Amino acid sequence: MIRRLVALVLVLAVAAALLLALWPQVLDLEREWPLAQLVSFRGAAAVVAVGLAVVLFVVGLVARPVRSLAASIAVLLLVFGAVSGGVVGARGLGRDAFVEASPGDVTVLSWNTLGGAPGAAAIAELAVAEGAEVVSLPETDDVVAQAVADAMGVAGLPMARFTVTYDDVPTSKPTSMLVSTALGEYTVARDEAGAAVETTPAMPSLVATPVSGTGPTFIAAHPAAPVRADMDEWRDGLGYLADACRTGDVIMAGDFNATLDHMADMGRAGGALGRCRDAAVATANGGVGTWPTDLPPLLGTTIDHVMATRQWLPTGFRVVTDHDEAGSDHRPVVAQLSPTGA
Repeated sequence: MIRRLVALVLVLAVAAALLLALWPQVLDLEREWPLAQLVSFRGAAAVVAVGLAVVLFVVGLVARPVRSLAASIAVLLLVFGAVSGGVVGARGLGRDAFVEASPGDVTVLSWNTLGGAPGAAAIAELAVAEGAEVVSLPETDDVVAQAVADAMGVAGLPMARFTVTYDDVPTSKPTSMLVSTALGEYTVARDEAGAAVETTPAMPSLVATPVSGTGPTFIAAHPAAPVRADMDEWRDGLGYLADACRTGDVIMAGDFNATLDHMADMGRAGGALGRCRDAAVATANGGVGTWPTDLPPLLGTTIDHVMATRQWLPTGFRVVTDHDEAGSDHRPVVAQLSPTGA
């Protein structure tokens, strides 16, 4: 009797733990350590759960005293794996077909370059090949960004370069952005000392606004990573980006260090973050992992995004998977956005 009671308690505990790992949103824990980390890798979690279930079924076959317990936990793991895989599938397993571009469309490329590791030539080559008019480059300094802009200019795509840094934060890394001069003149807000106005804590997100007041605001997003010591900064960074996307005409792209699960309850009017919609999900690509490059795309986590307010309709998106050996641990993402006239 006592053994059965212990087994029941153990099964219930496993069920509760798997439920929290599967859907921490049920208790508003999706942005709390360690569940924020666990929910990031749904594809990998599904594979691991199914593998453990198989092991438990084998254990149950050869160890009769624990057969019932092993089978019960194995079934829970199979359910967890199936639902986790189903969520990835529902968000999209990859569809890289682009609608033929129309006048007014904007192509956005985002690539966290890990300090410019792929080299300016490789970054520019990709940007030119995609015809990018906006290039978001988290973890890229002004030297590399300027070299990319120069190379794109030689290729017939003149770009304005912007870079922001937090010089008083030793662990901070610069964020750069290139904007096609064909889109008009843009500027980045700076204080009286010439430093960029702080945006996301710990890591800078670059906000470029049109000088004329007409046109979208472009944001190169890069909040802090959700490591245990920086959870508050990470949450505040996501909050800043959500607020930046609540009104106006906004296009955001970058390394958000967050999946759609982490953004639960941060969207409004159908948006994933603020009023911004996620271009990957809108084009059936939301389950394709962008980090790290040493995991297959469907086992990685989707933390690099392109998002936009209702003034823009995603008409194409892809996660670039043929640059995994370029040096960065992030995959580039490319989105085509068409104006809606809203």
